[in-house]
Amino acid sequence: MRTLAITAIANAFMRAFPASSLRADLFEQIALLCGAVLFVWLLSLTSGLDLSAGFF
Repeated sequence: MRTLAITAIANAFMRAFPASSLRADLFEQIALLCGAVLFVWLLSLTSGLDLSAGFF
């Protein structure tokens, strides 16, 4: 059931954003921006954490 839902969502995105579309480029840029924001958020969570070699 879950695989069927994921496949349906993937197919919907493929139909909504064809490869030669400007929307695909926009979607890619938005995805990269979200990834960068997530990475910075993760770094901010570990800002006070001691990750030195002696910690392990």
